[in-house]
Amino acid sequence: MTERSCGEQIPYLLKSYGVDTVFGMPGVHSLEFYRSLEEAGVRHVGVRHEQGAGFMADGFARACRQPGVAMVISGPGVTNASTAIGQAYSDSVPVLLLTAAIATDVQGMGRGMLHEITDQRALTAPITSLSAMAYTAEQVPQHLARAFAKFGAERPRPVHLSVPLDVLEEPIVNGAAVKSLPKASGADPAIVADIASLLMAAQRPVILAGGGAVAASAALQSLVELSGALFVSTVAGKGILPESHSQSVGSTLQRLPTCEYIAKADLVIAFGTEISESDLYVTADVEAAGDVDPALLEPKLAMTGKFVRIDIDPDVLVRDYDPEVTLLADARLTAEALLAAIGDHKKDAFGIRTQVADISARNLATLSSLERAHNAVLNAVRAGLPDDALVYADMTQIGYTGCVTFPVEHPACWHFPMGFGTLGYALPAAIGGQIACPDRATAVIVGDGGFQFTLPELATAVEQRLPLAIILWDNDALGEIADFMKARQIPQIDVYPENPDFEDLARAYHCNYARVTTPEAVTQAVQNALSQNGPTLIHVHQNENWGNA
Repeated sequence: MTERSCGEQIPYLLKSYGVDTVFGMPGVHSLEFYRSLEEAGVRHVGVRHEQGAGFMADGFARACRQPGVAMVISGPGVTNASTAIGQAYSDSVPVLLLTAAIATDVQGMGRGMLHEITDQRALTAPITSLSAMAYTAEQVPQHLARAFAKFGAERPRPVHLSVPLDVLEEPIVNGAAVKSLPKASGADPAIVADIASLLMAAQRPVILAGGGAVAASAALQSLVELSGALFVSTVAGKGILPESHSQSVGSTLQRLPTCEYIAKADLVIAFGTEISESDLYVTADVEAAGDVDPALLEPKLAMTGKFVRIDIDPDVLVRDYDPEVTLLADARLTAEALLAAIGDHKKDAFGIRTQVADISARNLATLSSLERAHNAVLNAVRAGLPDDALVYADMTQIGYTGCVTFPVEHPACWHFPMGFGTLGYALPAAIGGQIACPDRATAVIVGDGGFQFTLPELATAVEQRLPLAIILWDNDALGEIADFMKARQIPQIDVYPENPDFEDLARAYHCNYARVTTPEAVTQAVQNALSQNGPTLIHVHQNENWGNA
């Protein structure tokens, strides 16, 4: 191996782990990362803000199911990116945050060095599975090996690696990647046999799948069909089973008819989900209507039957619920093992199909008038996209509705910032997704408030010539917060900010622009956007007459 400095070797190490793209912004402390980046064959996508780099790495990872990498400076680069890293931590997304740090001889001294944080590692420790500082060049490949081992064998949460300035310039001798990385563990055959027996004996089984089961899609579909189970997903698991499937009620844990069925099930098997509070989120306008069952306001599912939990995270297995059986294992390997254990036995699913159709109809009947307006636009967006399109939604009221009603037929197509719930996620995440999968159509769903958190990344989308369809739902408000204030009789303070002229804004960023007022125009604008040589801002105002679709 040619002797290189640590900074020069890092791009080659990343490439050896399959990384071909990084998102970042060069700075005075990160210069050494760039010395051999092009030579190593790693593409750099420049951003307008480090938070954008983190979100792009997140969106990239969700789209192609490979780790995303953000590369930023020390100090403010780390603090700016931390919001995105917190979101990736909450949603179990494998993101590597690679940053510089001040020199080792002044670490922790508080001397006012440029970009100084007295303990940079500690800053990201609560929002990463590993936050490490490399104190020698030889530690860098070891820490990178630890990062990629965690991505492949554990719950895939972010890793932050800080490399001090003096370490970046050190020569590195043992700078190779590890030859073999660990993989997620398979399922214990005895426990699998017990679960298979429970499943085939159940009269009213439910299979619940979350983001940890995305790779198990094919096996879970076969398992659902063999067992005659009702299938429901969390938002992160949306599309694991096609939502048009006759045994799927989609991602409707927030709706009373689905929850009532789960409560009466004699068996619930949860694959790869912590069943978080946000999975049961009740929106402000639903709460304001006053007709939501109080049980839905509790951050736990009601279950009276047996509960089986399968997860790669041992903490999830013992938290919040009291399962009959737990299995620490990969969701896909477990689902495949269950199929083998069940063999050719198959239950009649006619009855469950009828019940699913009834539950789905009753779930739609629970939509508020605002959600029906959202749904008209969402259906129009869906009509303009191919089935496998990537859709990134922000924390916005139309996004919340889409989590329930937007039809998804494939896994890892609908992406939403659950849990941490940061605004500004969708646009930069979609940029990352489009770069990861350039042959797939990509759409963004944002509100007028959240859009302005990261709107400078429009320049990145233009620069990269990405044909993004950006659907902007404009209600001239921070709508969800305004509605919560109204519902809870709190004065509506600072929830109606002054908006810019979005058409002028789009033109200033050299984006295409369309103002649409009918569902048909939405569909046409989305279709047109996908054929452009850059992003299109599709402006949709809540005050238009969107009907009751």
